[in-house]
Amino acid sequence: MVKLNEKLYTDPEKKSTRAGFGDALAALGERNPSVVALTADLMESTCTHIFAREFPTRFFDMGVAEQNMVAVSAGLALAGKIPFCSTFGVFLPGRSLDQIRQSVCYNRANVKLCASHTGLTVGEDGATHQALEDIAIARTLPNLVVLVPCDYEETRKATFAAGEHEGPVYLRFGRCNLPVVTSPETPFEIGKAQIFRDGTDVTIIACGILVHEALMAAELLMGEGISARVVNCPSIKPLDVATIMQCANETGCIVTAEEHQIYGGLGGAVAEALAANRPTPLEFVGVKDSFGESGDAMELLRIYGLTRDSIAAAAKRAIARK
Repeated sequence: MVKLNEKLYTDPEKKSTRAGFGDALAALGERNPSVVALTADLMESTCTHIFAREFPTRFFDMGVAEQNMVAVSAGLALAGKIPFCSTFGVFLPGRSLDQIRQSVCYNRANVKLCASHTGLTVGEDGATHQALEDIAIARTLPNLVVLVPCDYEETRKATFAAGEHEGPVYLRFGRCNLPVVTSPETPFEIGKAQIFRDGTDVTIIACGILVHEALMAAELLMGEGISARVVNCPSIKPLDVATIMQCANETGCIVTAEEHQIYGGLGGAVAEALAANRPTPLEFVGVKDSFGESGDAMELLRIYGLTRDSIAAAAKRAIARK
């Protein structure tokens, strides 16, 4: 088992994943002079202001012009730089899909597409700014790695891994301060999932902020005599099919949990892997084919069924189908 935050179940520290990105990006800039950063008039929201303060000549605010930002990033990459371009998830990939497809992915350009303020937890900004389809869009694009880290620490590691990876990467993170699940010693590797908690009756595979809720759901289930395994799956593409198959074989049913539509994201990726290798009862926790709405972030998670209670209920349904 991997090492997690020692205070996970008692009083975990709360930090935002976007802060993990900003801190790691500045550290990458110190390590590698080829790293440059771009944003679309959202310097502080994406935490790229940390990089800009340290390396002002390697930072470019492109204004409200996301498509141009991606195209410029592709040019910088083809000229030998390592660009990290960042904006809100609804604009990256939402508004800039053509440039991502044609200029970045088709050319295998070494661009890091960094999407902040994703999911329902954008909160009061409402449906127009709550990216709930971005994982599905990103994972269909050839040559594009898709990463959805679960907390501040893992976002730092994912940012470093993206910088070291040769080729395009889509990195998804969020706005709110949320529990830090992992520790500095928790491993991270592109293409790998980690078993965060062992169990024998059902496997819960989660990504992003729902990893913490999945662990809390396992605590609830333990109180009812149900042993739930929890798997953190930050690498949506490439997917760790071997770990998923191991869990399917050993527990016999699976639940996926993500702050995203139930179609095409983590749940879709796991369903494809199971269909191809070992058909297994599978339940999906996510947004069910609807847009979000304006409201308090935590209240929205409850309204849309993205909580530990919803995950625990899905686990019971999965077990009943074995």
